[in-house]
Amino acid sequence: MPDDAPALATMSKAYDPSDIEDKWYEYWEENDFFETDADSDAESHVIMMPPPNVTGRLHIGHALQDSIQDALTRIHRMKGDETLWMPGLDHAGIATQNAVESTLREEEGKTRHDLGREAFVERVWAWKEEYGDLILDQKRTLGDSCDWSRQRFTMDEGFTRAVQEVFVRLHEEGLIYRGDYLVNWDPENETALSDEEVENEERQGHLWHIQYPLTDADGEYLTIATTRPETMLGDTAVAVHPDDERYEHLVGKTAILPLLGREIPIIADDRIDSDF
Repeated sequence: MPDDAPALATMSKAYDPSDIEDKWYEYWEENDFFETDADSDAESHVIMMPPPNVTGRLHIGHALQDSIQDALTRIHRMKGDETLWMPGLDHAGIATQNAVESTLREEEGKTRHDLGREAFVERVWAWKEEYGDLILDQKRTLGDSCDWSRQRFTMDEGFTRAVQEVFVRLHEEGLIYRGDYLVNWDPENETALSDEEVENEERQGHLWHIQYPLTDADGEYLTIATTRPETMLGDTAVAVHPDDERYEHLVGKTAILPLLGREIPIIADDRIDSDF
């Protein structure tokens, strides 16, 4: 054992983490045990840490994830591989904004509009510093053997430039593209949300039945059942299942959109549930 390693003491009856873990982790960091030599000829092993959001403290899921990654990192390090576990933090834009706004509302009874853009952005950066430092302390407490000299934040200038460059290249190569899709619109933040940021819940609602008159068919109509009648104004077509004998003769014809009087086509789509 090196001369500067923490001295061993008489083993106590009960394990006290604070007596052991802090001094050993400090010793590991002081001796650069976690740092990686990019010029090494040894076999390399790299794990990119999924960066935790700076929305608050780490939870048990992070601890499980880090334990697995740390075990793999230490195994490869013990095998002699040049091993890098790359740490980082994620700004988690909308989620962090919501966390700051919620705290601002609860503690001061104010909104971001009351503060103004510049002052609110300062609050967000202060939040990032506070919880970012807390998260990194938690990771050290867990014993994460990351190369802290390479720590990154998703809004670091060089990092964001690299991400933008990659997106431009992928777009130029046709690998990513703009398309017309349904989006999750957040009316409060006035932005679209990814599916991962939306919590779906089931509600007991009312089913409305609306009659769509058929064009040039005296008295004939299609009955549409929906829980969201207000979306009717945006209808562009009526879809029926191609194997549904009740409506196959209507495919290719048109119906009249109630209230607006606009003609919309009747189309066939096998995603329709005929038994609904």
